[in-house]
Amino acid sequence: MSFETLGAMWSYYWSRFQSARDDDRGEVNLTTVILAFVLAGLAITVGAIIVAKVTGKANSIPTD
Repeated sequence: MSFETLGAMWSYYWSRFQSARDDDRGEVNLTTVILAFVLAGLAITVGAIIVAKVTGKANSIPTD
């Protein structure tokens, strides 16, 4: 998947998310759920990468 495709998908879902936020009916539509799932997945992935890098750096510090 190219970055242009990802950018287009992001723009589409972001605009759908924004329009869903302005809706006062209180229902959660599928677009909102998918966007929340993707953002949570990205946050978990970034957290795991940071933990791995910090742990790797901490393990390389000599303790002698």
